[in-house]
Amino acid sequence: MPLFAEQRFTDWWRERGGPRGEGHRGEVVVWPDTFTDHFHPAIGKAAVEVLEAAGFTVKVPDAAVCCGLTWISTGQLGIARRVLGHTIDVLREDLRRGTPVVGLEPSCTAVFRADAAELLPKDPDVARLREQTRTLAELLVERADDWQPPRVDARAVVQRHCHQYAVMGFDAEGKILERAGVDADVLDAGCCGLAGNFGFEKDHYEVSMACAEAGLLPAVREADDATLVLADGFSCRTQVDQADIGRTPLHLAEVLAAALRGRDTRPDRPSPPGLRALLPLGAVAAATATLAALVRARHFRRWPFP
Repeated sequence: MPLFAEQRFTDWWRERGGPRGEGHRGEVVVWPDTFTDHFHPAIGKAAVEVLEAAGFTVKVPDAAVCCGLTWISTGQLGIARRVLGHTIDVLREDLRRGTPVVGLEPSCTAVFRADAAELLPKDPDVARLREQTRTLAELLVERADDWQPPRVDARAVVQRHCHQYAVMGFDAEGKILERAGVDADVLDAGCCGLAGNFGFEKDHYEVSMACAEAGLLPAVREADDATLVLADGFSCRTQVDQADIGRTPLHLAEVLAAALRGRDTRPDRPSPPGLRALLPLGAVAAATATLAALVRARHFRRWPFP
């Protein structure tokens, strides 16, 4: 299973103290999607760094928010509408001020650009969300066209996420990569195969890996160590990372932020916890097992208490 980060992106943001200064290009909201927030917070931090360097004032929602994708993808549309309604409540003031919302995870960004308006077609703020949501690259191209990205000067194998194929496109990302001096081999390999929870399910694993082996994984294996592997989607990164080929893909934000700092593009990812960190989990597991046994005893009328 994917590893949780020790510190969430939103917790880091609060400890940082929120926005810093006033950028001459105005405010943007960085959307703290679940994948970035809980698993790869380094991507959120990198996006903040890049946007501030480009002249934006960055904001992050104060309340817990979600795009509703989990419920959409499992057919629970009533819950998805309620989740989106809460998100709109949190974002309402920014949306009515015309503040762009920057999505870092393609699947969540696609919800705002497509699904949300279909689920809540009569809400004008949902329409605003659709019109104001941008990827990081789209925002930089549209609102910071005179900003020169830091030079990366490297080759890269790039895996597009399925929602980049289907909803957002990839033109803006291509322009930013070109301006940064990245010689990008943008694969036309289709889906990585993981597709959210699909590839984690036992009956689907072989199909998932067959999709990955159709184009993505061979291309990554053939790339030399100096060639970057880029994938903005969490599923795509996870598929490559767990394929045991020794490569950990990066998000575009991480590549640009590393170049701003003049450092190598080394991904910052959660590490497996040590034994000491696992001890509390063992206690939780034991307590859960005990509770389950008590519940079974009560079910079979052997409950020992009045």
